[in-house]
Amino acid sequence: MTESTTWRRGVTASLAVLASAAILASCTSNAPEESEGDDGGGGDAAAAGSSNDEIGDTVTIGFSAPAADHGWMGAMTTLAQAEADEYEDIELLVAEGTNDVSLQISQIETFINNDEIDAIVVVPFDGAALTGVALEAMEAGIPVVNVDREFSDPNASRSTILGDNYGMGVSAGEYICEQVGDDSEAVIAEIAGIDSLPLTQDRSQGFEDALSDCGQEVDNRVAGDFTVQGGEQATSNLLQAAPEIDAIWNHDDDQGVGVLSAIENAGRDEFFLVGGAGSANMMRHIQEGDSVVEATVLYPASQAADGVRIARLLAQDKAMSDLVENEIPRLIQLYAPVVTGDNVDEYIDSAFES
Repeated sequence: MTESTTWRRGVTASLAVLASAAILASCTSNAPEESEGDDGGGGDAAAAGSSNDEIGDTVTIGFSAPAADHGWMGAMTTLAQAEADEYEDIELLVAEGTNDVSLQISQIETFINNDEIDAIVVVPFDGAALTGVALEAMEAGIPVVNVDREFSDPNASRSTILGDNYGMGVSAGEYICEQVGDDSEAVIAEIAGIDSLPLTQDRSQGFEDALSDCGQEVDNRVAGDFTVQGGEQATSNLLQAAPEIDAIWNHDDDQGVGVLSAIENAGRDEFFLVGGAGSANMMRHIQEGDSVVEATVLYPASQAADGVRIARLLAQDKAMSDLVENEIPRLIQLYAPVVTGDNVDEYIDSAFES
């Protein structure tokens, strides 16, 4: 028995099996399909040349995420809904965003007990705390797509989509290394997020490692809390402690609004600043060159939208058309590129507002 046949509402009718076989055959090629005409049912998908975008069996996907109390997190849910709206064969049931772990567990239990649910996409508030109920969903034959914050057991999801926190730090560090060169007197500062979170620790470790590779180090470090107020307070403390700075990496563009406010209030501009996550606000500063913001490192808010796409493919028993593999990967980790004035136009239209 293949993995895909264990899903609760997988394709089981003989007609559906034949259709699935035809889809699988077409998915093994990257060649665009021949046009079926305007009424062929492919619509924009046919123009895109991807058979996976063609309308398939309608699937119902349950979606649960933390509260949208942060620009990046709000964009996660907005982009997931927008992605579902692009497909006529997706019905997305969105649970109210919550930071209450017990309530989020209850939401997943409701999805499990709903016979119409074909797949579940979860952005956990706390991955470890949501692991048990995700395992229950998988055991019930419902594929779970885990987004951003990992469950503590890999068996709790069929596929996991993650950003690259360590890679963010590496990208920020490498960019700063390129700018300051071998200046042994360069003063480099870091404004982290919540220090107790593994994601912050990963970002800081990547930053430290990259700086070490070019003979630099973090001279001044403070930590905010991913909020505007926290970013402003942490930056005020940093600027008071360091009278001269050459470069700053701020982990998070949402708290970056407060970071810039503190910098403006202090009247400081002798340094350049690299942001984190990739908000539209910071990208506009990069475009206009009107502040110390010179670059930002992406942590894509499109992860949940990718999760919806993957859940659709799993529920429809499809693979990824651009891979040779016949099964959806268990882990997908997104890249963390640096956005500068040279490439900001490529990213700003899909950026979130902080």
